Amino acid sequence: MKIHQPTELIEDANVALQILKEGNERFLKGELIHKVTNNSDREVLCREQKPFAVILTCSDSRVAPEIFFDQKLGDIFIIRNAGNIADKTALGSIEFAIEYLKCKLIVVCGHTRCGAITAACSGAEFTPNIKHIIEYLKPAVEKGGYLDEIICSNVQIMTEQIKTDIIVRHQGARVVGAYFDLHSGEVKWL
Repeated sequence: MKIHQPTELIEDANVALQILKEGNERFLKGELIHKVTNNSDREVLCREQKPFAVILTCSDSRVAPEIFFDQKLGDIFIIRNAGNIADKTALGSIEFAIEYLKCKLIVVCGHTRCGAITAACSGAEFTPNIKHIIEYLKPAVEKGGYLDEIICSNVQIMTEQIKTDIIVRHQGARVVGAYFDLHSGEVKWL
């Protein structure tokens, strides 16, 4: 079992992915590691951060990667928005994390019962700002299927979009998709 330390730079995306997988296994078993961020950790984190992974996920209050991946303050760089969309702001944040913080793993994590996807499927009228989100979700909705299939399609579309980013390619970052089940707590890798 590998535990990330605040001063540790993890340069292998496979190691970073394994840390997340092991963390989710602990979460599922209810065997979380005691992760109190102590004074010495905070001292280090005030000076620098060395997260080992970037996670683009939904802003849904039930989706908290720090918890379901059993990580602590400073371990993961999280970008959250409704529908885990890879718009310019999210891509800029991803670029920052891989260019300046040297993260080698990017995870796009969707989840069951996603309200943004449900809204996109409804065909309802929305405010201009919500329409911005819905436009990013349209390709997945147009593929069709059950809600969970559309959610997974959206993760795959966003994953592929991130893979085409010039900074992501230049830095050699690995991009993977994931799907968090709110009921079971399990993260499935796509």
